[in-house]
Amino acid sequence: MIGISIISVIVLLGVLIFAHELGHFLMAKRAGVGVLKFSLGFGPRILGRKIGETEYLLSLIPLGGYVKLLGESPGEELAAEDQKRSFLTQTVWKRIAIVAAGPVFNLLLALTIFTLVNMTGLPVLTAEVGMTHPGSAAMESGIKAGDRIMVIGGKAVTKWDEISEIISKSNGMPLLITVQSDGLPREITVTPKAMKSRNLFGEEVESYKLGISPSSHTVIQRRNPLSAFGEGIRQTWMISKLTVISIVKMFQGVISPKTMGGPILIAQIAGAQVKEGIVPFLLFMALLSINLAILNLLPIPVLDGGHLLFYGIEALTGREVNLRWREMAQQVGFALLILLMIFVFMLDIERLNIKFINDFIRVLTG
Repeated sequence: MIGISIISVIVLLGVLIFAHELGHFLMAKRAGVGVLKFSLGFGPRILGRKIGETEYLLSLIPLGGYVKLLGESPGEELAAEDQKRSFLTQTVWKRIAIVAAGPVFNLLLALTIFTLVNMTGLPVLTAEVGMTHPGSAAMESGIKAGDRIMVIGGKAVTKWDEISEIISKSNGMPLLITVQSDGLPREITVTPKAMKSRNLFGEEVESYKLGISPSSHTVIQRRNPLSAFGEGIRQTWMISKLTVISIVKMFQGVISPKTMGGPILIAQIAGAQVKEGIVPFLLFMALLSINLAILNLLPIPVLDGGHLLFYGIEALTGREVNLRWREMAQQVGFALLILLMIFVFMLDIERLNIKFINDFIRVLTG
């Protein structure tokens, strides 16, 4: 299991990092900027080959990567013929495009995965009722386990998510439902009741429900390329929105920071997903790719979002942010990033539940 987890997380992070750095690399080439290094990983070099002016590297620590551009550091001495190909001599819009391309390519990777998976086929819950809850509108109307909902609110349905969407949008209005019960169709009118439940973020919300749960029966739904692409866009947008909301709610204190995870948790989940099959592993990769894109776009110096913030200010004011201010901000951002990495690593260790390590951490943290 440990071996599978290690291999799967290396593959997982390798693909995510490659997609991210490839975005920076291709956009830099497109903008006419020289690329000196393209590295998967940090630290000592394991493998390397120079093609043209670019050195392609595989480095020892697989927790990131980088693209080194010509003239990206202030004060770097360049030959006269290299000045035009220097990163810092490009227009602010070209620099924004190069920096933003990394997160954009992570989003495109997720979109590609979702599109391919939707074409291959995903299991979806059928419209069969698995359970009716005591005291619910469904039980009062005579709906029982094993019934199949065929039409609800005037719309034919075959999947459970279609039923859920119609009920949630009913606003408590009565719904005419056709169910197939014991092999025979029958029509009933059911009025959804307002019920309190917990949403994805653990908050108590009120919504209209019939009080039914799906059965475990699923069918494989395959989409044509155009439909799969459209669904991929919807899924990428939905997860991106949920990721942003989760970050906001974490700052608001609604979600505990302890829900975060680092490399160890990712390795555990990746190993579990590989055992379930290639599709769950790919879907987990898409989810992480979106998370990586969103986190990189946060306006924190050192991250892509921090650079975009400085370039955005430059685009609005017409002049660069003072170099001293940028350097100070990057030092603070780097320190915050290190603290965050230590924090999530400690959370990972705590989840492993190794007693002597947990006791040591508790001593350190008081």
